[in-house]
Amino acid sequence: MAPDQKTRLKAIIGGSTGNLVEWFDWYVYSAFTLYFAPHFFPSTDRTAQLLSAAAIFAVGFLMRPIGAWIMGVYSDRHGRKAGLTVAVTLMCAGSLIIACTPGYETIGVFAPIMLVIARLMQGLSVGGEYGASATYLTEMAGKDRRGFFSSFQYVTLISGQLLAICVLLVLQSTMSEAALDSWGWRIPFAIGAVLAVVVFYIRRGLAETQSFENAKSEAGDGKPKSGFLQLVTKHPRETMTVMLLTAGGTLAFYAYSIYMQKFLVNTSGFSREVASQINAATLFVFMLLQPVAGGLSDRVGRKPLMIAFGIAGVLFTYPIFTALETATNPIYAGLLVMAALVIVTGYTSINAVVKAELFPAHIRALGVALPYALANTLFGGTAEVVALKFKDAGFERGFYWYVTAMIAVSLVVYLMMKDTRTNSQIVED
Repeated sequence: MAPDQKTRLKAIIGGSTGNLVEWFDWYVYSAFTLYFAPHFFPSTDRTAQLLSAAAIFAVGFLMRPIGAWIMGVYSDRHGRKAGLTVAVTLMCAGSLIIACTPGYETIGVFAPIMLVIARLMQGLSVGGEYGASATYLTEMAGKDRRGFFSSFQYVTLISGQLLAICVLLVLQSTMSEAALDSWGWRIPFAIGAVLAVVVFYIRRGLAETQSFENAKSEAGDGKPKSGFLQLVTKHPRETMTVMLLTAGGTLAFYAYSIYMQKFLVNTSGFSREVASQINAATLFVFMLLQPVAGGLSDRVGRKPLMIAFGIAGVLFTYPIFTALETATNPIYAGLLVMAALVIVTGYTSINAVVKAELFPAHIRALGVALPYALANTLFGGTAEVVALKFKDAGFERGFYWYVTAMIAVSLVVYLMMKDTRTNSQIVED
């Protein structure tokens, strides 16, 4: 029996709140890299420190496919909310480790080792979180509102990133720079650990989706179970579609949002405070655009939005980055960043529902999570490292061409695939 509207809203709000905290914990690392990098990586070269921190950020992504595999299967077999609860527990532990680990001067090489361990745990968490939350939100939404409600996954994802930036701005305005450099950067990691505990109890009280309950009841009738071999042998086309449609979108998202804060400081020449303010303002508008675009996809389809992102991304990525190189006015820089984020909204607002609509219920969480995580590891998680490598080699604009090329690859997929709004595998409401 399909849930009533009140149950849908309660579940979507509950699931979204947990997703926000998960991504806050994940993005705090990126938001505070400029402050904690010197404590874990001894060097007088800022680019070298950022490169080391970015490398560990990428290491966390290496665990995302493993987390997606393990917890995708777990969510398909034991329930979406069960997977969400395990994910937030791992995220809490990772944040707590970073908050408490002494610096390199105190424990030497063990400092970056502990940082790696923490990010591996958080990578496992986020790998499982995406598939479980994307599946949960999509299955809980009614047929005519799937694009709108599933867009709240990125609303909360961006909110988590925005909250991390806001915490940074508050600490920058209330603490001296010396105190923030010395120990203040630990505060957001501690906050994240505490919030994760709260979310753990929220998620335990969520309702399960009807799609999972139906798949569970049918499992005894000889229906196949979720698993890696089942995914790649029975759904190879859908698996490859998810990977390729994600590649350009996730790279663009990380380039325009996560790496952009460093780019504004390291290339454009803005102060850390101004760069944070630009990042926060543009992310706030970006967040508000997600349900608008998601709702639009319920009317016109998913495919037109993705194609719009692909075409605009190919045409304007290079001009936007080159214009930002010489930008000195914060408002002008903010408008350029905002233009890039408007472009990528065609992907971010609907990518969760598109992936969920490609797979049947018994393997949906794994089908959404694993190929997405693989693409994220290869392209999203390495975005900062690749960008900084290009910069270190004296050819920074090579990164702009790289982003453009990957968006072009995804554009080909968007043009060739069916519109999932009218060809959905989600049959229960």
